[in-house]
Amino acid sequence: MHHGKRIAVTTTRLALALADGPPEGRFLVVGARGGDDLAPLDPARTDIQQGNFPDHRALSARGFSVAPLAQGRFDAALVILPRAKAAARAWIADAAGRLSPGAALWIDGQKTDGVDSLLRDLRGLGPVDEVHSKAHGKIFRVTVPSGNWLPADWSAHPHHVAPDFVTRPGVFSADGIDPGSALLASALPDRMPTRIVDLGAGWGWLASQALDRPGVEVIHLVEADHAALESARDNIRDPRAQFHWADVRDFALSQPVNGAIMNPPFHDGRAADPRIGGDFIAAAARLLTGAGRLWMVANRHLPYESALEQHFAHVREVAGNSRFKVFEATGANRGAARKGRR
Repeated sequence: MHHGKRIAVTTTRLALALADGPPEGRFLVVGARGGDDLAPLDPARTDIQQGNFPDHRALSARGFSVAPLAQGRFDAALVILPRAKAAARAWIADAAGRLSPGAALWIDGQKTDGVDSLLRDLRGLGPVDEVHSKAHGKIFRVTVPSGNWLPADWSAHPHHVAPDFVTRPGVFSADGIDPGSALLASALPDRMPTRIVDLGAGWGWLASQALDRPGVEVIHLVEADHAALESARDNIRDPRAQFHWADVRDFALSQPVNGAIMNPPFHDGRAADPRIGGDFIAAAARLLTGAGRLWMVANRHLPYESALEQHFAHVREVAGNSRFKVFEATGANRGAARKGRR
């Protein structure tokens, strides 16, 4: 669930680029965040492709048509770059594939998200003009050429990272098993609780390790990144697994579980934000029975002990190394968890 947080300056560049108004017809926007100012665009003619659940929900509430994967063809498009280069290329290839030759494909991004590198790449592939620089970033227009003008390896293909596991561009730990998750898996008990929730389940590796142990009757994989959850669906064919595209922070189940596992995100963009992990801890306490157990891995330097002690009666470190620490917590204070969400 790791997603870049851009400075909210998109609209100043977008307003420069679309000074004469948005192009006619259907307009596709890939990667807009919930708080982005999209004032130059007409919601009635704009489709937004956004797979991050909180952003999807916020944009929908603003009256836009939003989907994890937009459908059909468009008359023009805007791609707002993510941090991951592979994801940026995949988004550009996807948007370009939905446009006809001669259509305008706008690319917007911060310098820290690699916009200059992509501008150089695209100058060598198609006609580029209308380059506007503002607020530590750029927006520019590519006029879509005919034929297969983008390299084939720009398109999003599931990437095999371990035997029987695939990921998609831009998901957390897309290139291999996260070492924190590996440490957590090694610290899980030989027999697991019957009903488990995996909060921020990513592409499913940790949940698969839990399913390999006896005892599990159902495991709920909760993930805000649609691409990561689709990868998890590919990776886990076990009928005991249930998949939820949701925001962990307000996720609910009809019945409490007696086990929780998690490797929570701690970045919103480039800045560490331990409050995210604190919100995950509160969610775990809310979802667990009083006798249920939480297993959680965190980077060694992150101060999660106080949040764990606020929401659980018993907390202990059960594994660790110089980089990570694994906690086991029991005695969930569900009242404190609910109070924390008000």
